Amino acid sequence: MKKFASLINALLLVAFILVALSVGATHIDHFWSALMHPGTNEILWQIRMPRVLAAVLVGAALGIAGLMAQGACNNALAEPAILGTSAGASLGAVVAILFGVVQVGSLGAIACGAIGALGATALTFKLASLRSNLSSFALIIVGIAVSASLTAIVGLSATMVTRADARSISFWNFGSLSLITNSNLFGLCAVTIIGGAIAWKIAPALDLLSLGDATAFHLGVDIRKARITALLALSILAGGAVSTVGTIAFLGLAAPHIARFIYGPAHRFLIIQSGLIGATLLVLADTAARTIAQPNELPIGLVTSLIGAPILIALVAVRNTTWRTP
Repeated sequence: MKKFASLINALLLVAFILVALSVGATHIDHFWSALMHPGTNEILWQIRMPRVLAAVLVGAALGIAGLMAQGACNNALAEPAILGTSAGASLGAVVAILFGVVQVGSLGAIACGAIGALGATALTFKLASLRSNLSSFALIIVGIAVSASLTAIVGLSATMVTRADARSISFWNFGSLSLITNSNLFGLCAVTIIGGAIAWKIAPALDLLSLGDATAFHLGVDIRKARITALLALSILAGGAVSTVGTIAFLGLAAPHIARFIYGPAHRFLIIQSGLIGATLLVLADTAARTIAQPNELPIGLVTSLIGAPILIALVAVRNTTWRTP
């Protein structure tokens, strides 16, 4: 049954990819012929293909990152934005871009974003454990505060700068795949694979952690190490994604919940499903963002919220359990 579910999700993703490649502001004549012959159509292979592949990678990265956030905190509300990870990635990338160190979407921006995400997540982790043993509740509360602070700094930085491209940076911070090129795909692929591999390794420990800290401890789980490892995977995944395409709202929360509601609580299987669902949602959202209001483009974070929120509400209405343990 699980293999069948994975096949259905993969086929659905492929279908949305084909739709995304075939629609846009410019009509592609003989689409299937152009698709079968790489490089023959510049619009398809130099503009749409990199953008769609980036949507797949970023969506998968954010879906898995959200799963790691929820697993590490054992909290249904956890996601990269709430833990400060997304804001840290934005800050790292935006500061480097505004100082002229890197270009938007470059490998250097990905590195700066990942460093910012790691720093913000480490700060959240450290502050949450200052006065007592680390708890999921403390992580959420401190994470919200850290995220709010860093988001304010990012907003002020982009607003106060007089450079001509400050406006484009501000738009990028609300989420956009419009600046994606083929050169961005290597970095995105690398962080998705590395972060996914770390997530896969720590998944069994997160299964036990979902039973509660005390139970997991008595079952032999090093709770602190498990959380640090999961938050490392979260930082790499979210840092690479956010630094490249900006902050995409709701995806890191919605994709793992949709996967959990439909397929159950085992984290290794959820890594696959959260990645597939996240990729599918982002491909769909990006296609809508660039086609609904042509020739203008909508911020993709707004579209992901409009698509993901009703799906999540519907799932909660059908099955009112919001968190289940294995």
